[in-house]
Amino acid sequence: MTAPRFFSAEEIDAVLGVGVAIESQRRAFVALGRGDAVMPPKTVVEGGNDGSLALTYSARLSPEDGPVCKFVSFNPGNAARGLPSIHGLITVLHPETGVPVAVLDGAAVTTSRTSAASAVAADVLANPDAGDLAVIGCGAQGKAHVRAIAAVRGLRRVRMFARDEGRRKAAAEELDAEFGFTVEAAPTVGEAVEDADLVALCTVSAEPVLRAAQLAPGCTVLAVGSFEPHRREADRSVLAAATTVTVDHAPTAIAHAGPVIDALSAGVLREQDIVQLGDVLLGKATGRVRDRDIVFYNSTGVGVQDAAAALAVVAHDAAHPLSR
Repeated sequence: MTAPRFFSAEEIDAVLGVGVAIESQRRAFVALGRGDAVMPPKTVVEGGNDGSLALTYSARLSPEDGPVCKFVSFNPGNAARGLPSIHGLITVLHPETGVPVAVLDGAAVTTSRTSAASAVAADVLANPDAGDLAVIGCGAQGKAHVRAIAAVRGLRRVRMFARDEGRRKAAAEELDAEFGFTVEAAPTVGEAVEDADLVALCTVSAEPVLRAAQLAPGCTVLAVGSFEPHRREADRSVLAAATTVTVDHAPTAIAHAGPVIDALSAGVLREQDIVQLGDVLLGKATGRVRDRDIVFYNSTGVGVQDAAAALAVVAHDAAHPLSR
């Protein structure tokens, strides 16, 4: 067997720019909404007492595309070691022979596809004139969310908060130098989200960092760090206040998304009221009803996202047999 082509993080970042990443995620959610995609439940391999774990995400984006599987680790203790918390690999199989044809850096794809999916959600859920963004969490995802959301909305101001003052200031300075709009560090969550049209929650907090009382009318909340039942960035009050609760994939969210599980158990949310992003994109469901509505989107991350992003990378490699 010929060795599969390996795509490094640098190669992925060069190809999977914001525009390409966003289009890959649109394709992923439309495929999910249409029923074209095949996606078994993700599996969790529990780690030790430090909260570490490993996850597998597998999917086939369409009957014409080969199976894709991501095996990724999450080690929260890595920050103290000077290492990223997420590592992993993505394998792409040939659609007809099943031969492995590509292996990609899983962390790079995860960062890109998660922020790009939030941009897709923001584009269909947020008010058209939304331009004031608050980002809670200033790591790789926090910064990636600013870049991705800037591609779908005309941002005027961004405020960023992280518990570490140096980290939030460094992130704000980096992005302020990169864009023409103002990016500044906020000393508290409340000051970051005050009057914000969009709030991106990019933490892995087990305790709520955002409450409904802090939100301005018409705000769209995008939560991406609540991928386990005990992680709950958004307080129950946020989901209770939301006119629409949208998720990437309802069965996955009901089983894994902390805010959704909490709201369901408290009776402030019903399973039948959960809206899937793919259905909004296809016009089968409504994401926002009125300008002043609070809208909540929870992303737990699903395999079709990795499949779409990985296939987009492979497709841009002219020498690869699966390139288009």
